[in-house]
Amino acid sequence: MSALSTAFGDSAIMLRRNFKHTFRNPLTVFNAILFPIVIMLMFVKVFGGAFSVGSDYIDYATPGLLVMAIGYGLGATATAVNSDMTKGIINRFKVMDVSRGSVLTGHVVVTTLRCLVACAAIIGVAFAMGFDPAASALDWLGAVGVIVLLSFAAGWLTVAMGLAAKTVESAGLATVPLIMLPFLSSAFVPADTMGFGVRQFAEHQPFTPIIETLRGLLTGNPSSSDAIVAVAWCVGFTLVGYVWAVSTFKKRA
Repeated sequence: MSALSTAFGDSAIMLRRNFKHTFRNPLTVFNAILFPIVIMLMFVKVFGGAFSVGSDYIDYATPGLLVMAIGYGLGATATAVNSDMTKGIINRFKVMDVSRGSVLTGHVVVTTLRCLVACAAIIGVAFAMGFDPAASALDWLGAVGVIVLLSFAAGWLTVAMGLAAKTVESAGLATVPLIMLPFLSSAFVPADTMGFGVRQFAEHQPFTPIIETLRGLLTGNPSSSDAIVAVAWCVGFTLVGYVWAVSTFKKRA
């Protein structure tokens, strides 16, 4: 058997393992899929009437809620990765001659798929609440591509955080900035309506161009400048996360 087929086989095993762990933990499913829907209902139904965004609030808020949905499932990945490192699971895999790369790949793929399920749930609930996008088929394809790219990037960055953390608790806390940053972006109100300081931060932080790219695609009015910046941020997150994760894994495993 070739090294490549062995790596793919080991990755498939790690993927099944991580799926089982996810489905056996109801809190993980709630945080990753159901809690973003709760946040969506709260912002649209409770706060939405107080915001003036020039369109139906559900149309404006959905892109930001998609990005938030990706963030809420990341804590489970970070704690799972750290648990593997601190509880001796990796040493068992080494004895079993399991490909080291498959351990990381399994976590990243499961995280990406979990994010996509959460985003699909958000879109489904948004349609039920009156979401009316003007996106063409090509725009939808572009939006899905951005979501997949961001989910993949967040997966690698979160795996790296989990590996670098000293304890399971600190691993879970490490993902809090990824959850909080969308609140300080154009997710819920336009950045130009914010106060001085906050406005500048919102305009130049990573999630704002990603959200604006999704918003432009879903409204049928995509911006190439926002898209370039959004893709650059996603690729940057992926590279930083991958290099950080691999180097940390080699040192600790």
